[in-house]
Amino acid sequence: MIKSILVVCIGNICRSPMAAALFAKQLPGLNCRSAGIGALIGQPAAPYSIELMKQCDIDISDHRAQQLQSWLCDSSDLILVMDIEQKQHIEKQYPTTRGKLFRLGQFSQFDVFDPYKRPRDEFESCLRLIEQGVADWVRRIDSVN
Repeated sequence: MIKSILVVCIGNICRSPMAAALFAKQLPGLNCRSAGIGALIGQPAAPYSIELMKQCDIDISDHRAQQLQSWLCDSSDLILVMDIEQKQHIEKQYPTTRGKLFRLGQFSQFDVFDPYKRPRDEFESCLRLIEQGVADWVRRIDSVN
């Protein structure tokens, strides 16, 4: 049974906060968190991420970036990353994540590109991929829970 999800990207200000917020909205009984491999610790979510989530009736304005740590990995039932390189990095740094670490785009075979410092339309494209990945995982989680 999956009770906690950790979503990871690089800086923890663009992609993972949006994905974690979407999971939290769609799976309200689960603990949904996010972190970054190279987090911009303490920084708020990117302005476009905040704006786009607001359009989804989700407020992430209180989000602050946090660094990925072993306790976050250990306390999560499912860890989702944005691309294969992040998956490989985390598996190497935290070997206990094997078996519960996957790409967000696992089922539709895609990586979620980083829109950091890019125009709004890039964030919108990124969000569409995140929404697809979240929808795929929500179906899978619902089937096992």
